[in-house]
Amino acid sequence: MEKKYDVFGIGNALLDCVYMVEDKFLEENNIEKGLMTLVDEEKQKSIIDKIKSYDSFIQSGGSVTNSVYTLSQLGGSGYVSVLVSDDSFGKTYLRDLKNSNVATAGLSFTTGKGMTGTCLVLTTPDAERTMNTCLSISSNFSIKNINLDDLKYAKYLYIEGYLVTSEIAMSAIKECIQFANMNDVKIALTFSDLSMVKYFKDNFKSILKNKVDLLFCNEDEAKTFSGSNSVPESVDYLKNFTNDLVITQGNKGSLIVNKEEEISIKPCRVDAIDTVGAGDAFAGSYLYGITNGYTPKKSGDLASLLSSKVVSKIGPRLEKEEIRSIKNLFK
Repeated sequence: MEKKYDVFGIGNALLDCVYMVEDKFLEENNIEKGLMTLVDEEKQKSIIDKIKSYDSFIQSGGSVTNSVYTLSQLGGSGYVSVLVSDDSFGKTYLRDLKNSNVATAGLSFTTGKGMTGTCLVLTTPDAERTMNTCLSISSNFSIKNINLDDLKYAKYLYIEGYLVTSEIAMSAIKECIQFANMNDVKIALTFSDLSMVKYFKDNFKSILKNKVDLLFCNEDEAKTFSGSNSVPESVDYLKNFTNDLVITQGNKGSLIVNKEEEISIKPCRVDAIDTVGAGDAFAGSYLYGITNGYTPKKSGDLASLLSSKVVSKIGPRLEKEEIRSIKNLFK
C-alpha cells in the first residue's frame, strides 16, 4: 500500500501559553519546578489571572502537534488526531493546522463541546520550563477521534506519552497499535515528560510489552524508566522494548542506538533561554529524516541543530522560513 503520510500523530491538543517568570512565582503558587503538572480548569484560570501582566507567547500546540508541525515545515507529510472544542480557541487551532500543511480528520472526529485545552509554560531565567496543563476537552480524547481509514496510509504512528494519564486514551493507543501492526505502519513512542515516567510507568510498560519500532526519551526519563543511574545500563534495558532508541541529553548532545550501531550526536552550542518544545522539535526533525531517506546519523544531526535553535528563542516552534533554511544545510 502506498503511504500518504510520513507520520500520523495522536496526542493532546493544547493552546501553548509561554510566560517568563521568576522562581519566586513558582514558589508562591506551589508549582513544582521542572515538571508537567495536570491541573483543573479552576486552578488554571486562577494562575492565568495572576500572570496576566507577564510577557507571554501564545500559540496552538501540544507535544505531538509541535513535532508534526516541524516535520511538515521540513517538507514531510504530517497528520495529527486531536480533540478540541468548537470554541474560538479550537477554531484557531484547526485553522493553524491547515495553514501549516498538517492534515487532520474532519470536524466529526476533531471537535466537541467544552473548553479547548491549555498548557501554561512557565519559563524561569535558567531556561527551565515548568508546565501546568489543563486538558479540558482533551481528556475525552478516545478512539472515536481517530480516523483509522487515514492511519493505514501512514509510515509511522507517533504516540504522545502524555496520553498515558487517561484510561480511554490508553484504550485508543492499544487499538491504534493493533491496527497499525495489521497495516504495515511502524510505531514510534515518546515518553514526553519525566513526570509521566515517574507516575505512569506501568502504563508505558503495557504499551511496550510488544516492541515499538522507535522510542524517544531524554536521559532522566531513560534512567527513571530503567531504574538505573547509568546511561549504558539504561540503554541496555530500553533495547528490550524498542528496535531503535533515541536519547536526548541536553547540552551533551544525543544518543541513537539501533541493531547495527550506537551513534553519538554532537550538541550545537547555544545560549538557551527557553527549553520548551526542544524535544518535540528533535522528534519531528528525526522522524522527517528517517521517513525521507536520511541516515540515522544525518537525521540526528538535523534534529540536533533544529532543536538547538528552538531553545535559543521563546516558544516551542521555529518559523517556517527558519526551519527550511536549516534543512537547506543538509542537502
